[in-house]
Amino acid sequence: MAAEGDTSLATSMDAFDIELRDGRRVTVRPIREEDGERLQDAIRSLSVQSSYYRFFSPLPELPRKLLQRATHPDAERELQLVAVVGEGGQETIIGGARYAAIPETRDCEFAVAIVDAWHGLGLARSLLEMLIEHARARGFERMEGYVLATNTRMLSFARRLGFAEMPSSEGPTVRMVRRDLRG
Repeated sequence: MAAEGDTSLATSMDAFDIELRDGRRVTVRPIREEDGERLQDAIRSLSVQSSYYRFFSPLPELPRKLLQRATHPDAERELQLVAVVGEGGQETIIGGARYAAIPETRDCEFAVAIVDAWHGLGLARSLLEMLIEHARARGFERMEGYVLATNTRMLSFARRLGFAEMPSSEGPTVRMVRRDLRG
């Protein structure tokens, strides 16, 4: 079992527990095909602001094509982790993080979302650190993400994890955060 911030088990991609700042434990594991409805429930439970920050629009649930892609990641190009509480058929997804390879580069793009009731407990940090470790082990050279310029909390969080903030090709309302994964 890993403690908060310990991502040494992340490259094995087995399910394992992490302890959050408030002492609660959650299980982190790769997403499964059967997680579709659990993932939709997590998306539905996001506040309008959290949904807007994650998807750049208030998305009440994932469209079928995005849900299919999320629950069937290409193992060669993507990693999709979920954080769950409960066991077996009673699992509830409370957060997720993913990266996907950017075509014709050694870079990948990340995204992370945490259900509002679980904000501020270190879960996003743990998930993103796992993604970084896994992407580095897979030979990616850089990780980047797009963040709304108004999402100052996420921009600050990314800087604390070593990401540099820069303008994006999406225009002034969107910032890019990028981190070198080499060395």
